[in-house]
Amino acid sequence: SVEAAMSGRSLAPSVDFDHSCSDSVEYLTLNFGPFETVHRWRRLPPCDEFVGARRSKHTVVAYRDAIYVFGGDNGKNMLNDLLRFDVKDCSWCRAFTTGTPPAPRYHHSAVVYGSSMFVFGGYTGDIYSNSNLKNKNDLFEYKFATGQWTEWKVEGRLVARSAHGATVYNDKLWIFAGYDGNARQIEQSGEIPPSCCNFPVAVCQDKMFVFSGQSGAKITNNLFQFEFKGHIWTRIPTEHLLRGSPPPPQRRYGHTMVAFDRHLYVFGGAADNTLPNELHCYDVDSQTWEVIQPSTDSEMPSGRLFHAAAVIHDAMYIFGGTVDNNVRSGEMYRFQFSCYPKCTLHEDYGKLWENRQFCDVEFILGEREEKVLGHIAIVTARCKWLRKKILQARDRQKQKSKLECNEESEESGSGSQKDSSGRSSRGPPLLEVSIREADAQPFEVLMQFLYTDKIQYPRRGHVQDVLLIMDVYKLALSFKLSRLEQLCVQYIEASVDLQNVLSVCENANKLQLDQLKEHCLNFVVKESHFNQVIMTKEFEHLSTPLIVEIVRRKQQPPPRVYSDQPVDIGTSLVQDMKACLEGAGHEFCDIILLLDGHPRPAHKAILAARSSYFEAMFRSFMPEDGQVNISIGEMVPSTQAFESMLRYIYYGDVNMPPEDSLYLFAAPYYYGFSNNRLQAYCKQNLEMNVTVENVLQILEAADKTQALDMKKHCLHIIVHQFTKVSKLPNLRSLSQPLLLDIIDSLASHISDKQCTEMSSDI
Repeated sequence: SVEAAMSGRSLAPSVDFDHSCSDSVEYLTLNFGPFETVHRWRRLPPCDEFVGARRSKHTVVAYRDAIYVFGGDNGKNMLNDLLRFDVKDCSWCRAFTTGTPPAPRYHHSAVVYGSSMFVFGGYTGDIYSNSNLKNKNDLFEYKFATGQWTEWKVEGRLVARSAHGATVYNDKLWIFAGYDGNARQIEQSGEIPPSCCNFPVAVCQDKMFVFSGQSGAKITNNLFQFEFKGHIWTRIPTEHLLRGSPPPPQRRYGHTMVAFDRHLYVFGGAADNTLPNELHCYDVDSQTWEVIQPSTDSEMPSGRLFHAAAVIHDAMYIFGGTVDNNVRSGEMYRFQFSCYPKCTLHEDYGKLWENRQFCDVEFILGEREEKVLGHIAIVTARCKWLRKKILQARDRQKQKSKLECNEESEESGSGSQKDSSGRSSRGPPLLEVSIREADAQPFEVLMQFLYTDKIQYPRRGHVQDVLLIMDVYKLALSFKLSRLEQLCVQYIEASVDLQNVLSVCENANKLQLDQLKEHCLNFVVKESHFNQVIMTKEFEHLSTPLIVEIVRRKQQPPPRVYSDQPVDIGTSLVQDMKACLEGAGHEFCDIILLLDGHPRPAHKAILAARSSYFEAMFRSFMPEDGQVNISIGEMVPSTQAFESMLRYIYYGDVNMPPEDSLYLFAAPYYYGFSNNRLQAYCKQNLEMNVTVENVLQILEAADKTQALDMKKHCLHIIVHQFTKVSKLPNLRSLSQPLLLDIIDSLASHISDKQCTEMSSDI
């Protein structure tokens, strides 16, 4: 790796999605303007041959509203021309240049810093005659304002290289790996990736990411991150990805990767003799992969390798590359990102668990009777075994309360203090649930999983940590939590190494965890492991039956059993909270929400976890009768919109009819949700889904919510499609003022000429 200091001012930080909420609840301004369907691919005008050749192995960079293409090869010759594509008017031209440009080359790198492009290294020579071919270590600057090319003289030794990665961070140019890029010129630590080539790099959240690529003849699909501050590499683990959840993209080379918001987007490349054209997305926060489903009206690029990609505003532009039959492409494609704020469901429930606010159950664990607090609503939604325990404890508590009430009524002079509602002034007591088969530490890890669908992975390979997760696994089996079982097994199997395998094997044997014991035995008898393991001190102290099993397995390995049975991955947090809202959690409701006088039972802990409005209310001035009136500012939402909001609160659902979106547009502001994800979806839902069929419902909602620009938008549609709208049955049920608004709009739309024509017909 190379780090080169760059003079000049720092780059402006990238602009994130605006997380500030609407300042006003009185009226809504949605700022409708030209918008693009999210996840839509569009084919833009290709580059004409008279402007520049079709090419691959080139670079593209984005500066202001233009894409600059430099170098590459056209299949016969290396290139050193500079092309410019204007993204606003979708036009191509040759960029203005003066001075001596870099020699023709491909597999170089190009980055933008300040108001200049910097080109480093690459492969030069005559590919047609196969002569003078060599890697370069030169550095050129191109000034966008003047078109001036200048070669930099760099102090120190820069290893010549091509097919490397390069990026700018903190006023420095960082160059990693590539052909002949084995020399490491800055101190690095951690899980350093093998030296590789034909891979992309991208910077996100103060880290540089490297995905896949060729390492010698080997290609892997590992994702590595490099922390600039400590120069530390980490291989991103995959053991938290459940079977059945989207895996990382298959191994490949010659692909692109760009960063936008909190995501990395991987496109194309050669993957085991195929040219895939799916777009893979990696969420840096949740460490999960997904394949992006393109919009139905997309014009998809074909699979390709050695193309190049850059981001302008909220879109990715992909140019060129080698497509089928080794043909060079001159195509330009645009992909529209979605920039919704992230879903905070798991984080919000995780904070509820960490803060232990509004707890209503106390688990008494193991022989030492250690105590762990929790929330009945979430625990019962996630785990049937614990739900049964809680119901049994609740029945016992009711019986006990009944007996105490009877005793108190027999005693006239009771000194217990009551408030006006007749309850103890300290509020309802915690429900005590005794679980003898669980110790506190593994139970707390299990609880963390119930609230977040994740477990905080301890240090990988540390014997004590692996043994702890084995105890969690044992509990997951007892409590029938198949999703947690899988997470534990994947973590333990990924953590087994030469140092801990015997301890893990012995513990698996003791806990009767046959699947893990089997994994450990197979690990030990592996050709490359066996001699090292049997020479350790731990092997000398192993129990005799286990030694016998290991020796016999080495002599006669059992036949491999392949199961094609689908793996039960259990239910997710989202699925369980959905079921809870839809009725499964009804008997654990502890608050009544009133919408226009109609009661809707709900759960305090869930409302408080997701909304700072409810959290403050329940902490400071909980209503005596346990009932809360629901409104959004001065407005009472429709029953349908209110149910849509509850779906968002309980399990993060953002799908709703467009008219609900109008009612809920201001809800994130009023209820204090963690971010305005709901608001962003509401806005997009309204932009995309106002149709002739639903325009009257949206008009009513717009009128009620004082969304004046949406009301105007609806009236515009009604006027222009009046022949169809007039046949809708609910036109007759509109209020008189709205019917007058429609007549008014129709009158404004009809021209004097049309009036004259109409009067002549009368």
